Amino acid sequence: MATYVFLDWAISISFVMVMLSLAVAFIRLAKGPTLADRVVALDMMTVSIIAVCGVAAVATGVYALLDVALVLALVGFLATVALARYAERADARRKELTND
Repeated sequence: MATYVFLDWAISISFVMVMLSLAVAFIRLAKGPTLADRVVALDMMTVSIIAVCGVAAVATGVYALLDVALVLALVGFLATVALARYAERADARRKELTND
């Protein structure tokens, strides 16, 4: 019975920590002065949501949430790559315009 009490505490603490990281990432997403700050904040929010899915899967026993977390990880990776390519192209165009 003692292990379940420890697991309940660990799940509760995990939820609180993940929600704090999600709040901090949202603040950076809203305030971020550059595109890079916003991309990193969006990636951090994706990781936090994946962590919520993982903790919820352990807490509820619904392990289908792990599939949701896997799909979110793939979508988050693709979004980060797409935004990085966009930023790289925008930077190249800006340099091209200043050189002319």
